[in-house]
Amino acid sequence: MISLYNTLTRKQEDFHPIKPGYVGVYSCGPTVYWFAHIGNMRAFLFADVLRRMLQANVLHVKSVMNITDVGHLTDDADEGEDKMLVAMQREGKSALEISEFYTQAFFDDLDRLNIQRAEAYPKATEHIEEQIEMIQTLEDRGYTYQTSDGVYFDTSKLPEYGRLSGQKAEEKQAGARVEMGEKRNATDFALWKFSPKDKKREMEWESPWGVGFPGWHIECSVMSKKFLGVPFDIHTGGIDHIAVHHENELAQTQGAEDTLEANYWMHNEFITVDGGKMSKSIGNVYTISDLMEKGFDPLAFRYLCLQAHYRSKLNFTFESLGAAQNALSKIKQAVRSWDMEAKEGGFEFEQKFMEAINDDLNTPKALAVLWQLLDADLSEAEKKYVVQKMDAVFGLNLVQEMGKKEDMPEEIMVLVHAREEARQAKDWTASDQFRDELLQKGYVVEDGAEGTRVRKIS
Repeated sequence: MISLYNTLTRKQEDFHPIKPGYVGVYSCGPTVYWFAHIGNMRAFLFADVLRRMLQANVLHVKSVMNITDVGHLTDDADEGEDKMLVAMQREGKSALEISEFYTQAFFDDLDRLNIQRAEAYPKATEHIEEQIEMIQTLEDRGYTYQTSDGVYFDTSKLPEYGRLSGQKAEEKQAGARVEMGEKRNATDFALWKFSPKDKKREMEWESPWGVGFPGWHIECSVMSKKFLGVPFDIHTGGIDHIAVHHENELAQTQGAEDTLEANYWMHNEFITVDGGKMSKSIGNVYTISDLMEKGFDPLAFRYLCLQAHYRSKLNFTFESLGAAQNALSKIKQAVRSWDMEAKEGGFEFEQKFMEAINDDLNTPKALAVLWQLLDADLSEAEKKYVVQKMDAVFGLNLVQEMGKKEDMPEEIMVLVHAREEARQAKDWTASDQFRDELLQKGYVVEDGAEGTRVRKIS
């Protein structure tokens, strides 16, 4: 039995899909105006592990993740400039160029982290017509009103508003620190924003209310309905989406469809860095590319995330990432000798593993079972059988390491030996230079208790 924590009900519940054997999952994706950072990537890793767990339970999963390429303002409370316009001004490129570049960068990071691709990645700009249609439906049903800068959802018309965050509308309004402007309620949010009359935007469309662009929230209500229907099974995202973005999504779908958008809402916690908040001003916002430039395997970051429960804060440090890389290296080293055919066995470990991941994705406990298995009194063929099943969920590419022989080119071995000589001489500057040169050639150096290992980055 699968048990998941449901933000909507604020309790852990047995999971029952709407359609037996089939699960529809919608995950909030990137706003493609900049590179995704490691905090963003934790959300995408969480959604990937969820999907893999469901597949391990022999369920067919249809996964959908949106690409936000218009409508996400710099302030989530409908204030500021569109983030895509900010990127255009920063880089002197068109919206299409910005979107295509950072979308590809996002996909590259997914591949580096071995995140399975979703069945669909719908873009907001490709579904403007459907967004206008849903806003018209909300208007026809009395949920909207118009101001000088846009069309807004009137949250006072929906008694259930606030059910996801657990805050009633009046409580939200009391704590809101936003400029009301012409809004009737502090919690009201934009469905359609009008373009400035004094200048033309690159991304604007005709609508029944005037030339403009959609609000950020409407795209997810529209695209989840199009690709999964309503209600669908599971909606995922970061914990920061609960109070605003997901609350408003749920309200839009409820208002337009008279039903929940999704039955289960799941949210991952934040990543902190050195015990504090990530901030560009501090300079501690890291991307996957940043980690690679420092000599780390992207899958070490995946392993680091698996070590913490998705609903627990994860404190990132380079020391903890290094420890994760060393642990992953030891696991890979252990399975490389397994060049035999897998043999069924180790069922008690498989059962413990499934119990762990089915218990609201308890990946720390599942990893503990993996380490117990590696030390167990079983044949390597039996261990291989169970680890193959485990890695289908962990996604650490352990199967690809089984029986793998690494032949290093001569030029790589020359650099490795030169680096080792520099380390013996305590010439750390030269040692780092050799490490960086190896990294540029696609090889990562791992220094551990069992010695130095070099391997090609997959």
